[in-house]
Amino acid sequence: MLVVSLLVLVLPASAAGNPSPNVMVITIDTLRADHLGCYGDQQILTPNIDSLAADGVRFERAYTPVPVTLPAHTVLFTGTYPLLSGIHDFSANKLSPAQPTLASVLKEQGYTTGAVIGSAVLDSRFGLNRGFDFYYDHFDFNRLQESNLDEMERPGNVVADTALDWLAKNNQKKFFLWMHLYDPHFPYRPPAPYSDQYKDRPYDGEIAFADSQVGRLIRFLKDKGLYQNTIIVLTGDHGESLGEHGEKTHGFFIYNATLHIPMILHVPGQRLVNSVPELVSLADLMPTVLQALKVDVPPQVQGRNLLPLMTAKKEDQSQGLYAETFLPRLHFNWSELRGLETKNYHFIDAPKPELYDLAKDPGETQNLYPTKKAVAEEMRARLFALIRRYSGGQELAEKTGLDPALMERLQSLGYAGFSGGASPTVSNRTLPDPKDRIQLYELFSDAMADSQHAKYAESTHKLNQVLQTDPDSIPAHYLLGLNYYRMREFPQAVAQFRQVVQLSPDYALAVFQLGLSFGQTGDWDRAIETLKRALQLDSTNFSASYNLGAAYLQKKMVPEAVTAFRQCITTAPDY
Repeated sequence: MLVVSLLVLVLPASAAGNPSPNVMVITIDTLRADHLGCYGDQQILTPNIDSLAADGVRFERAYTPVPVTLPAHTVLFTGTYPLLSGIHDFSANKLSPAQPTLASVLKEQGYTTGAVIGSAVLDSRFGLNRGFDFYYDHFDFNRLQESNLDEMERPGNVVADTALDWLAKNNQKKFFLWMHLYDPHFPYRPPAPYSDQYKDRPYDGEIAFADSQVGRLIRFLKDKGLYQNTIIVLTGDHGESLGEHGEKTHGFFIYNATLHIPMILHVPGQRLVNSVPELVSLADLMPTVLQALKVDVPPQVQGRNLLPLMTAKKEDQSQGLYAETFLPRLHFNWSELRGLETKNYHFIDAPKPELYDLAKDPGETQNLYPTKKAVAEEMRARLFALIRRYSGGQELAEKTGLDPALMERLQSLGYAGFSGGASPTVSNRTLPDPKDRIQLYELFSDAMADSQHAKYAESTHKLNQVLQTDPDSIPAHYLLGLNYYRMREFPQAVAQFRQVVQLSPDYALAVFQLGLSFGQTGDWDRAIETLKRALQLDSTNFSASYNLGAAYLQKKMVPEAVTAFRQCITTAPDY
């Protein structure tokens, strides 16, 4: 899920005594750096972003530490790496209340804070709403049906309308606004006229449309007389593979197709260089913003202040950049990937290690590990030094406690969401290398898409193909169970969910689905026992409470049913 971030800071007043500085963050999901005009793409029109680059400082080599939307946004807003925040994925954990965010710091400084979100993947229950007075996500997971899954995301013009309305009401105050645009995320469906202009390149059409929404924001600043007193930072959370290395979208690999992001800083009234070739990280933005505002940086922040790199007296102190993806590990029990990016090389630590010479091979197609093992092992040592440095002991995240309705909707947006509880701390050496599983992963992704479009027979056929290669695949068995349940073949659903629970006994959603399936077969005793176990694993699952109450009623156990329904209402008052 790529996100481009546009941070706009109104500079402190000079002698004129202007209002206190404001902060604005615009994130555009799933934007490759090399699909912008200012980064060399001659086929796309992105005039608003390009004009920022012409006015400001363009970072040529900016990278995200993780190519997934929620953890990447967490990096951006906390200035910490997933090793400390504990947010490695999009659903397993939520941000700890103990961790400061850009919003919480600025709120303490007296800012009015607001956020307008374009997709459910950044729903407030993941914790990024911390510090915001107004957090407009408003996705009703309980009432959405498969026929209107588009409601899980909003088009950029609707998001921009809401953001501009908030700005119109708050621009006389000291404000911090975050606007999140989700449009370039797969599936690529640009609106007119971009659907015609980019008929054969719909991904670019989505980017051009998002650029037009950025332009609306900049015009607002100019119309209000704020632009010439404003710092603007444009960046991305991750890119998009577009088929490179066999990956259609993002999240599974950590090649630069998904790690390299645009980053542009526009700082009026200061003498700065026009471009910076040094390596910089998404984690560097929070401390840079706070330093630009002369606000103290929280001690937990791991990123660095980039302002010195933007002057003639710059000094690059980068020791290389850390990157990771735990999507293969947490969802499929395949190996995670971690990497180190330096000026000349990109090393990826995997069961089959990889090393690329970026100057000679920017597409990362020739693995040099067999011939340059000494270089690779030296980089591995540096990588693990960074891991120790960024870990900080105990991860801060808390369990999310996601309800089944939200998980189903997230799956509709292309997120696997079948975490069986694999631990990020276990050695990866005996696990399959993601390079050897990419075709299987894409086959599973196609099966998931078929299931979301009610093509259950096609989905089931593909899942059985997955199981021929990976018979213990938790997500394949889980999705098979969902398919059988939706086809009302409940005994088969029971068999699949039992297999999942056998492989991962603490997988709360699988236990819940097993309980539902028992109920549909009329086995109310097992349904009650299993739903109680689901609530032991996740007390926030209000659907489990409701269905437990319904199961008790089937057994004429009215007092127990009342208790279960009360728990449901306590957890979800509007259910």
